[in-house]
Amino acid sequence: MPAGPFPTLTADETAAMIPDGALVGFSGFTPAGAAKAVPAALARRATELHQRGERFKIRVLTGASTGASLDEALAEADAIAWRAPYQGSRALRSRINAQRVEFVDMHLSHLPQMVEFGFFGNLDFAVVEAVEVTNDGRVYLSASVGASPSFLRHADKVVIEVNRHHSKRLMEMHDIRLLPLPPHRSSIPIDHALAKIGTPFASVDPSRIIGIVETDEADGVAPFDPPDLCSERIADHVVRFILQELRAKRIPPEFLPLQSGVGNVANAVMARLGQNKEVPPFVMYSEVFQDALVELMEQGRLRGASATSLTLSEDRLMRVYENMDFFTPRIVLRPQELSNNPGVVRRLGVITINTVLEMDIFGCANSTHVCGGQVMNGVGGSGDFTRNGYLSFLVAPSVAKGGRISTVVPMATHVDHNEHSVQVVVTEQGLADLRGLGPTTRARTIIDNCAHPMYRDYLHKYLESAPMGHIRHDLGRCFELHRNLLETGSMLPLTGHSRSAEGK
Repeated sequence: MPAGPFPTLTADETAAMIPDGALVGFSGFTPAGAAKAVPAALARRATELHQRGERFKIRVLTGASTGASLDEALAEADAIAWRAPYQGSRALRSRINAQRVEFVDMHLSHLPQMVEFGFFGNLDFAVVEAVEVTNDGRVYLSASVGASPSFLRHADKVVIEVNRHHSKRLMEMHDIRLLPLPPHRSSIPIDHALAKIGTPFASVDPSRIIGIVETDEADGVAPFDPPDLCSERIADHVVRFILQELRAKRIPPEFLPLQSGVGNVANAVMARLGQNKEVPPFVMYSEVFQDALVELMEQGRLRGASATSLTLSEDRLMRVYENMDFFTPRIVLRPQELSNNPGVVRRLGVITINTVLEMDIFGCANSTHVCGGQVMNGVGGSGDFTRNGYLSFLVAPSVAKGGRISTVVPMATHVDHNEHSVQVVVTEQGLADLRGLGPTTRARTIIDNCAHPMYRDYLHKYLESAPMGHIRHDLGRCFELHRNLLETGSMLPLTGHSRSAEGK
């Protein structure tokens, strides 16, 4: 049945309405709740136009990364001219690094305000996935909220993808509120993770809805790999340290909310925290609700979770949908302006856990760029939480590529989290608590606890031979490991270390 008085369109009909150069806001925070049919149709249209020698590229906004039918399909069709604020697509990444797509990498909590004030220009279209839309413009979103409420509020023209694959009871989880503009913002009345302050729907002027596209498609979130030995060791270091802080009463006995980034390591850390009975049952104030959390919630170890998306593999998502009486009182889905809000993170005292690509010996960390130039995904929400957490962990394996790459380096080639924000860094080798330490002590602590043994001597010698100063750096050698990698394929010669990084 068509939804409301709005015309039902095919995805191809909708794509034909979107002109070259348009700025389009798509729903989606990870593949969860991402628009699917219309971006796939836009990719087909772009391919056809390009074959005829006609130009067609659009500017793309989303909440975060998206699914294969959005970023990947549009990138492969060379249909993206500009992209913000985050991405996780192999095809799009290659085009960004080749300067074929302009990419704006930014903190996710900043995006709604940027849209609100028009910093990206006029928002021409919004394409938003929902489970239902009413005649008066109430849009009941699907598996994520992200920035969709802001896109609906500001887009000139709106298309709703009504996806029948998702449970209509998702509306019971949603808590949607847009913040008033400065200088008239009052405090955000979220005083515990599950507090609801808004409505179960986003709003749009019905006159701007140009049509409904009916779909029945899964989000396509890939299941996480089983935790490997490295991830489990990182997780064990984090759990031991949290228990140490609890015993020292530096974490209150009622515990604090947790945040975890997306990915296999973060998933393993959350599973390990839940398995350890010395860790009190906890709540989360995070941006994603991912696979490991389903079991923890069923077991009573996770008492509740605030997020902006259900980033669940299909079997876990169906498990939630089949038990909505249990899950809906325990999960709140908010706009990313609230889920990632620095003020709320600081007020609740969130303990944050995020992954990085590399860390330097003084505590600066790089979560976005390989060798300083090649972007991977983006800073995402890691900065929102790391800079404002009560206790923040940045985690990474100590080596990559069989030991050819050290993730602990003299100087990070790109800095997303500077030493003023970084508190605790962790690898499978160990943990370095940097709070209260001066730069040289920080460096020795990171090298001794977090660097892989094959790189420790080099890093200590670098530190001791660098010119004296508050921070000791040798600008002639600080990127020597990276240069070695680019020139030889390895940061350090690995003679005698053929098995050195495996299983250590």
